[in-house]
Amino acid sequence: MRRRDLIAAGTVLAVSATAASAAPSSDAPPEAATLNLVPVGLPVISEGRLRNYVFLNLRLHLAAGKTAEMARPHDPFIRDALVKAAHRVDFSAAGDWTRLNERAVIAAAFAAARVVAGEGLVASIEVVNQAPRRRTGMRAD
Repeated sequence: MRRRDLIAAGTVLAVSATAASAAPSSDAPPEAATLNLVPVGLPVISEGRLRNYVFLNLRLHLAAGKTAEMARPHDPFIRDALVKAAHRVDFSAAGDWTRLNERAVIAAAFAAARVVAGEGLVASIEVVNQAPRRRTGMRAD
C-alpha cells in the first residue's frame, strides 16, 4: 500500500513540474509566428537549358501580431510567383546544379510575399532544406 502512495506522489510531482515548466513566463516576449510553405520545386536553368530541379522547404517568419492563419491563404500564390521567377532568373549556386543560391531565392520569395500578401505580413524568410532531383551536376567550366 505504501508503494502505491509513493508512486502516485511521484507521478503528481512529475506532472506538476512539467506543467510549471511548460507555462510561458510573463516576462518573455511572445514568439513570432512562423509558417512552413508547402515544398516547391524550382528549376535550375543554365545557358537556356533545364539542368535539374531543386525542391525547397521555406519558412516564413511573420511580423509581430500576425498569425499563420493570416498568411496561409497566400501560400500558393507565393510559391507560384517564386516558380515564375525561377524560370526568368538563374537561382543556381555558382558551379553547382544541385544547390540554389539561398540569398537570391529569399530575395525573390520576399518580393513575392510583399506583392501577394502586403507589406507588413512577412518579417523574414528562411530556407529550411534543399533537395535536388539529381544528386550530381557540377558545371564543367
